[in-house]
Amino acid sequence: MLNAVQSSLRISPSRTSRLFHTYNPLKMFQVGDVIKTGLAGVQENSPGNAVDIGKEVSKGKHIIVGVPAAFSPACTASHVPGYIAKLDELKKKGVENVFITCVNDAFVTKAWSDSLKTPKDVHVLADTRGEFAKSGNTLFDSEEVFGNKRNYRYAIIVDNGKVVAEFEEPDKTGVNVSSAENVLKAL
Repeated sequence: MLNAVQSSLRISPSRTSRLFHTYNPLKMFQVGDVIKTGLAGVQENSPGNAVDIGKEVSKGKHIIVGVPAAFSPACTASHVPGYIAKLDELKKKGVENVFITCVNDAFVTKAWSDSLKTPKDVHVLADTRGEFAKSGNTLFDSEEVFGNKRNYRYAIIVDNGKVVAEFEEPDKTGVNVSSAENVLKAL
């Protein structure tokens, strides 16, 4: 897929690698961090349905998954479907909801959620301004490929509003460390 993107955009492989694997010197969400409340631009299903993710995860156990883009190959083929497939097992471990966040608009995330047939406890959230991603230092510059800034790929387990485990992909885009199977092992 990356080769197809490179050739269609006429970007050199080394330039694209830097874009997708740029190291962010600020560490992403850390164990003990409190998920911020009141962040603007987080929406579910439509621009009129604002979601305060900090409030949503303030009670109980939840998983937040950051993905680079709705409808992108890895996000659509394996990452999010993995959480959907493992939802019953996650629930048995006490997880109430899974929140998928990506820097897209709410119309795109709604269409993506519909195409994936997400159950009611999997919420696909549009981080329209990237404010949630910024709050966790997971926003990266992908303008050459996606046209704007996007989210690194990661997962965090949140218990009563605090991060209790974090799963950061070493290359920021792979689906290994942050997979549902791996997160499930930590519960």
